[in-house]
Amino acid sequence: MIKNNIQFNKYYKFFNLLSSVLVVISLVLLIFKGLNFGVDFKGGTLIELRANDKQITISSLRSAFSNMNLGDVAIKKFGKDSDYLIKFEKKGNTKTLIQDIKNNLTKTLGSGYEFRRVENVGPKVSAELLKGGLIAIAAALGAMLFYIWIRFEWQFSIGAIIALFHDVILTIGVFSLFSLEINLSIVAAILTIVGYSMNDTVVIFDRVRENLKKYMDIKIFELTNISINETLSRTIITSATTLLALLSIFIFGGEILKGFSLAMILGVVFGTYSSIYIANPILVYLKVSYKTVVKEDK
Repeated sequence: MIKNNIQFNKYYKFFNLLSSVLVVISLVLLIFKGLNFGVDFKGGTLIELRANDKQITISSLRSAFSNMNLGDVAIKKFGKDSDYLIKFEKKGNTKTLIQDIKNNLTKTLGSGYEFRRVENVGPKVSAELLKGGLIAIAAALGAMLFYIWIRFEWQFSIGAIIALFHDVILTIGVFSLFSLEINLSIVAAILTIVGYSMNDTVVIFDRVRENLKKYMDIKIFELTNISINETLSRTIITSATTLLALLSIFIFGGEILKGFSLAMILGVVFGTYSSIYIANPILVYLKVSYKTVVKEDK
């Protein structure tokens, strides 16, 4: 009947329990530890600095910036070995802040550096950006729910939405666990994850729906397994090629793209997993059958 015959359905309960534990852990991290919001969301100043003098190192920069009373300061290498990304809480007169920093750096480290980029985000703008990002994610999830509700029966809608929430919560949970920075590019990645995960789920759901009419005597527990196996080659090829591109971006794309590419990598992995072990078991728990599909079609 089918070429592949991997017994995915045997592990539904185990992976459902594992996912439940991971979701709870992620929610606990989000509630008690929170997220490491970047300059985009909490306000502050970002400077991209290139050191032309080899004597300027990350330790000398930390020492110099720590003496300027700029609040929390984060410095890390950015792209080339001589490039650094400096983020700090903005204080004082914004018109003279950057010039004061340059003067202090010149006194401490000399003139062997250049500011390649300076970005300022005020608290009001950052609050609006955070609100806009949350609205965008909520709107995307709502739109997906509406699409699935029209495209499939309500049981399929519940499975797809639970899978989506699973992917988003676990991805954000990883960022919370390792205190990785959340900025606008991460919001864009999460929105992309929503689309990718839904696409993978819909492909399997389409096959489940077809097989419900084709194999009327087979129960949904076995039918989901058949459908997953029938679409497995497509799932593997799509996920593998997407991951290859994302891994290339993560490794060679530079520091500025690492957060975005990591979020996408997590999203692809979680999305592929949830399409099999989250969305499909929901159909089993809700006892979807041939009569369900026929009734909705009428």
